[in-house]
Amino acid sequence: MQEFEGRVAVVTGGASGVGKALAKAFVGEGMKVVIADVEEPALKATVEELGGEILGVVTDVSDPASVQALADRVFDAHGACHILCNNAGVAAPNLDLWETEPSDFQWVHGVNVGGVTHGVQAFVPRMIASGEEGVVINTSSGDGGISPLAQQVVYASSKAAVSIITECLAAQLVGRGTRLRASIFYPSGGMLNTGIWTTKRNRPKELARKTEVDAQQETTFDAFLEGAKKAGFDLPVQDLDELAQTVLQGIRDEDFVIMIGRETMEATLNERAAKLARGECPIELQHMGLS
Repeated sequence: MQEFEGRVAVVTGGASGVGKALAKAFVGEGMKVVIADVEEPALKATVEELGGEILGVVTDVSDPASVQALADRVFDAHGACHILCNNAGVAAPNLDLWETEPSDFQWVHGVNVGGVTHGVQAFVPRMIASGEEGVVINTSSGDGGISPLAQQVVYASSKAAVSIITECLAAQLVGRGTRLRASIFYPSGGMLNTGIWTTKRNRPKELARKTEVDAQQETTFDAFLEGAKKAGFDLPVQDLDELAQTVLQGIRDEDFVIMIGRETMEATLNERAAKLARGECPIELQHMGLS
């Protein structure tokens, strides 16, 4: 896809962070943009801020009926969807697996994995039926899709699932001869100041943890950077608008993997594959103080 003006883009989790940056980039290209988010006040504020031909729809991506309603709004308003960004995501506290609770997985996988599958199920049949070219972009993470972190087992496992789902989807779309393509988006380039750091604010009461976690397991973006600096690490911070421009270029280039510094992936995955082929766990256990 080379031309964006006048086309329709849908971004879930679009009221803040990476999703907001994507919506802003699409508006800047003259697209008709629909942003979906579970936070109504933030959604209204973003719609007002970005301007352009933009529509906000309150959506819970973990609920298939809510996503179907979103698709209905999009096609009723615009009659098409050309770019679908399944971007909404949440995270649970960093815990050993045996300290997690069923609700941690129900919530995180419900949003991160369900949000992708519900988006595909609600939009892709109509996108195929339109006969127009389009792309489905699923937001994954290097933490899961490339090199999972053991202490982020809930989040990393959800993002690993997103990567595999997208590989399968891409192959199916081509194999069926459709005009749609699918891409994995790995937000990258440095630390990202997004709502994922305070995602607990959106956790449903019915999926609340029964046991509170140590405050050290939950931190804000600024507190994390400050702690890293005290430890001697000056971590780079990635500009989100620049990251969104990378996505636009990835769409133009028809890239399956959209990522800043994509070339670094090869060495990481080769090392991971080599360890697995030797029968070893690819995660460095000693880095966690384990043996």
